[in-house]
Amino acid sequence: QIVELFVTINAKHTRLNPSHIISLAGRKLYPDPNQALAHDEIRSLNEDDTSPLHGEIKMLGTGRGRVSQAPLAEEIVDFLETVEKIGGAARIQELRQGAKRFFLNYVKTLSTTFPAAWAGRKYSIKTGAALRAFIRVAPDVMARARELRRDPFDLNAIREAVRPWGERLRDRRFETEGEWKLKLAGGTRGTVEILTRELRDALR
Repeated sequence: QIVELFVTINAKHTRLNPSHIISLAGRKLYPDPNQALAHDEIRSLNEDDTSPLHGEIKMLGTGRGRVSQAPLAEEIVDFLETVEKIGGAARIQELRQGAKRFFLNYVKTLSTTFPAAWAGRKYSIKTGAALRAFIRVAPDVMARARELRRDPFDLNAIREAVRPWGERLRDRRFETEGEWKLKLAGGTRGTVEILTRELRDALR
């Protein structure tokens, strides 16, 4: 309780970077398993040498990455809660056990589905807004993989599920001075919502 109070006071009165709060949140502070898991997933994506997001996420508000961990953690928590509501105890348990495998394979899939955007500097695919949208449609991706009678945690199954993105959206959707700029809508929230809708529609 004392530590939680410390976090609350400091967040409100010293404008502590929200990423710091997420990092403090870990397992010790919050008994909520979804928050702890979200935090672990982001750290894993940032630290795993095989992750296309290796070193790209700002942990504790520091690092060369352009993406802060806090908004991504919030999206992953929402994702976990969505799965729990729709799928129940068995489905969320399965996800908790396979989450690390899913997110690593999902990010690997994004890097190969949009290869030019992922590797290029003139694209906005590795921004907080884009990554939040990709996390937001993760339940749809898993559902699509299941429809294809595949293991939704498997790399090839995820690739098969999101194949329409490469055909319909393509790399150009993320060109910073092109389509990305044209579809910026009322700040980050609007931009995330528009991209989420496009990704969801393209899966159908």
